[in-house]
Amino acid sequence: MVSLFLKCLLGALAVLLIAILSKSKSFFIAGLVPLFPTFALIAHYIIGTERTMPDLRVTALFSLYSLVPYAAYLVAVYYFSYRYSLFWTLGLATLVWAGFAAALLLGWSRLYAGIA
Repeated sequence: MVSLFLKCLLGALAVLLIAILSKSKSFFIAGLVPLFPTFALIAHYIIGTERTMPDLRVTALFSLYSLVPYAAYLVAVYYFSYRYSLFWTLGLATLVWAGFAAALLLGWSRLYAGIA
């Protein structure tokens, strides 16, 4: 229960830091905060302690590929922000992310199933 609370606290601190930075002169730094590997560290620690090192390597490789949906999301936000309101921009960009994430999962399960 304590470890769950600490994980929630990390998430809350990240949100607080984003909120503070978004109001500063360097507001764009708020976009860097979500990329701090807080949750990756937690996931990799859990996998590293409960599974094998080859499993950790597969997780790290999959995580590298997961940057593609995130990049697609950012490109979509940039593109849609010229054409739509904030609500539609974020909604459409999230759909773009979901499409790329689904393609990643499908491709991974077909091409790299032998690794896992």
